[in-house]
Amino acid sequence: MRTARTVVFEAALVAILGLVFALAANALSPRGLRLTRDYFPMGERGIASASPEPGLNAGITNVAIALASGSSNPLETTLQRLQQHGLQVINSNGVAELFSSMAYEQGLSVLIDARDNAHFEKGHIPGAWPFDHYHAEQFLPALLPVCLSAQKVVVYCTGGACEDSEFAAVVLRDAGVPRDNIFVYAGGITEWSASGRAVETGARRSGQLVKANPE
Repeated sequence: MRTARTVVFEAALVAILGLVFALAANALSPRGLRLTRDYFPMGERGIASASPEPGLNAGITNVAIALASGSSNPLETTLQRLQQHGLQVINSNGVAELFSSMAYEQGLSVLIDARDNAHFEKGHIPGAWPFDHYHAEQFLPALLPVCLSAQKVVVYCTGGACEDSEFAAVVLRDAGVPRDNIFVYAGGITEWSASGRAVETGARRSGQLVKANPE
């Protein structure tokens, strides 16, 4: 009958031989793992590192720097997240210029409100299209052809930490709208209203214009 020491020795020998054969097979295989490579790199904040896609506004770089220095502004956090997802950003002045342009009247520039119907009817940028991305199938049949024929598509939601505009922009991009044509208005309806600009209540093109801050 074998002693406990013998059993332990044999088990250790089998484990060592198995490890040696495994390392040899990994080294010889063209698909072998590189043992010195970190396959799960982590950023300083404990999240996977991500490289932004090209085509972003240069101004976002300053936002990323501010965040790295410890800024906790919700809008800056949103801008950094948009950068990581390769989404372009347009500011309040850019949206105001688009709104007053002939291209907007001709449908070559499009504004999209990514909130739900209840918030949309309480007040949206005049002429904006509603798009609740949680029920995308109800909106895309009418909205997608409009976006595909436009030269610039601007998506917004409440603003600040709201993520609906980001999600809606990604849905549109995945549905075929060119990435270079899509922009996110990070300030959202909150910034638009706070600037003293009118909002439209009710349905799109209702003509009911008021100056009121959204909830």
